[in-house]
Amino acid sequence: MKITLDEIQAFVTVVDVSSITAAAQQLGQTVSAISRTLTRLEEKLQTTLLRRTTRRLELTEEGQAFLEKARDIIASVENTEEQMTDRSAQPAGRLRVDAATPIMLHVVVPLIAGYRARYPRIQLELNSTEGITDLLKRRTDVVLHIGPLKDSTLHSRRIGSSCVRVLASPSYLATRGTPRRLADLASHALLGFTQPESLNEWPLLDENKQPLHIRPSLRSSSGETLRHLALQGNGIVCLSDFMCCDDRKSGRLRQLLRRNTLEVRQPINAVYYRHTVIPARIASFIDYLIEHLPENGFDA
Repeated sequence: MKITLDEIQAFVTVVDVSSITAAAQQLGQTVSAISRTLTRLEEKLQTTLLRRTTRRLELTEEGQAFLEKARDIIASVENTEEQMTDRSAQPAGRLRVDAATPIMLHVVVPLIAGYRARYPRIQLELNSTEGITDLLKRRTDVVLHIGPLKDSTLHSRRIGSSCVRVLASPSYLATRGTPRRLADLASHALLGFTQPESLNEWPLLDENKQPLHIRPSLRSSSGETLRHLALQGNGIVCLSDFMCCDDRKSGRLRQLLRRNTLEVRQPINAVYYRHTVIPARIASFIDYLIEHLPENGFDA
C-alpha cells in the first residue's frame, strides 16, 4: 500500500509543532485521526518514525531521514501546483514571510496594504522571529534578513541597505549631557543587544583604530525594544536607519558623535529556499519590496 500526501503532511506538521494535539488543530482534524494517520504511515513504511510518550515526541533516526524527504515532497507538490496554474492569472496561494520585529514593523507592514491590493489572491502570513529562521522547519517562504548571509543552500535578493548610527533622545541628553568625544561614552548609559555580541560593535573607532565594542548597561534581544528604551530616555543606542529614520527627522532621536561615525551600511536581503524556478507568489512579494523601498537606503 502506497503512502499518501495527507499522511506525509500530517507527519511533517506533527514534527513542526511538536504535538499531535496542536497538529490536529492546525490541520482541522481530531487528535485520534492524526494518531491513526501516523500509525498507518509507520505500518506502510514498516518502521518507527516517532517515539511517543505522554510528555514528548522524539524522531527516530529513520524518522529524521524520512522527514527530509517528506519536506522535499511537499515543497515539490506546492511548486508544481503553482506552475501548472493559469499563467495569465495573478499569483495566488499562501505566502509565509518571516522577519525580526523591527524589519516587520518598519519595512514590511507599511507596504502590506498596497501589496494586498495588487495581489488579492495571495494569502499572507507574517511571522516575527528574532533569531535565525529555519525556512524548511518553519515552512517559511521568505525571510527578510539584515546583515551578511552565510547559508549557501539558500538564495537571496538584496532589497535595500541601511546605515547604523549612535542615537539618544533629547530628554536623555538634557539630563545626562551630550557626549562630545568617544571617551565621554564611559560615563553614559549604553543600550545594547543580548546577542549576537557583534551587534554591540558601534561604528566608532576606539584608541586602537578598531570599531568600538561597548559593554551595555541595559540589554535586549530586540532592536525595537532598544529603540523604545532610547525614545523614553533610558540611554544611548546604536540602531539602523530603517527603524529610526523617522525618529531622527522628527527630532525624537538625535545622532551623536557624527564626525567620529564610520559609514557602516547593512544589506537587507530577501532570503528563500533555492528553487529551480522561483514561485510567482514569492517573486511577487520580493519584486514589490524592491519597487517600493528607497533605492539609496533608508537614510535618504
